[in-house]
Amino acid sequence: MSQLRRALFGASIVALAGTVVPVSAQSPTYRVYVANESSDLVSRVAFTPGEGTVVEKEIAVGIMPGDNDGAHGLSVSPDGRYWYLTIAHGTPYGYLWKFDAGPDTLVARTRLGLFPATMGITPDGQFLLAANFNLHGDMVPSNISVVYTPDMLEITKIRTCLMPHGSRVRPDGMKQYSACMHSDQLVEIDIGTFEVSARFGVMPGHEGAVHDGGEGHAATGDRVCSPTWAEPGTGSRANRVVYVACNKNREVLEVDTERWEVSRRFPTGMAPYNLEVTESGDRLVATLKGEQAVAVFDLESGTELGRVRTSRPLSHGVVASPDGRYAFVSNESVGSVVGTLDVIDLEALTLVDTVELGHQSGGIDFWSVTPAPGGAR
Repeated sequence: MSQLRRALFGASIVALAGTVVPVSAQSPTYRVYVANESSDLVSRVAFTPGEGTVVEKEIAVGIMPGDNDGAHGLSVSPDGRYWYLTIAHGTPYGYLWKFDAGPDTLVARTRLGLFPATMGITPDGQFLLAANFNLHGDMVPSNISVVYTPDMLEITKIRTCLMPHGSRVRPDGMKQYSACMHSDQLVEIDIGTFEVSARFGVMPGHEGAVHDGGEGHAATGDRVCSPTWAEPGTGSRANRVVYVACNKNREVLEVDTERWEVSRRFPTGMAPYNLEVTESGDRLVATLKGEQAVAVFDLESGTELGRVRTSRPLSHGVVASPDGRYAFVSNESVGSVVGTLDVIDLEALTLVDTVELGHQSGGIDFWSVTPAPGGAR
């Protein structure tokens, strides 16, 4: 958890209208940002336990008046001051946009690669690594864009594999991981050198370190992993393991990045898509895009605690609150039906609230717990 977020969540008192009031006597308000890809809107959503969920604000994005730009990935900076958005479709390249969190005003933008999707940010907030998913291009190896965020300058592209996705940086900021959806690989990048430092094959029955440096060919056959997400462990497993969602093989792999081997497997059901590990490292949450559900796992015992049905089909993104109490899940929905944000109680394993957003709700990240940085607007 960032220092700012820790201070916001763990403060013992807040000042309201000149009066000092214990936080324990108030209901905290959790805030997240959600990208709605087919609406070119970003929703800022607030959830207060016992009171409900509201869309506080909608921010219009995009630069092509005659077409949908595709607001795809969304990440909040570790200090909570900014949020970043990948505009995926481009002409032909996509863009990274940087906003002030709270006022939600555009600070800067820079061009990336073909269909930039998910992002990982280093703990100091200096570097952002965006996976250029290349959804509509030729089936050739793509890359990860490295952006120096203070100047919003793309400093390099690191060629990795076919359709990289699920870019995440581990807690110590030393390594970044992404999944190669059509190469059946987990790729590790060294943040110090911005070079690929390791590859791990995740094809079922053939898992193991890849030593030939190959960027991979399109995975074929009856059994493929088709990984869509890479999520580093936290807590006692921080900087050692990475969780990989095998979308087509209906499981999540726990990969030990010291030994480069699969240490555990978590059967999930149909089409696990995005993953989230709670701050304490004791829970793993997986969206099941093919089941309209979320699976919750206990990482100490390795067992599935339960499955919660979501409000709309095509469950997409997930992020947990810093206290590990709630998971916030975006659901794309189908056709002209708008997407939703669901709030799931990770202790009771129940859906506690839902709110409608825009079309194809996807990218999501947590912003703050009351009081919001800069004040809610």
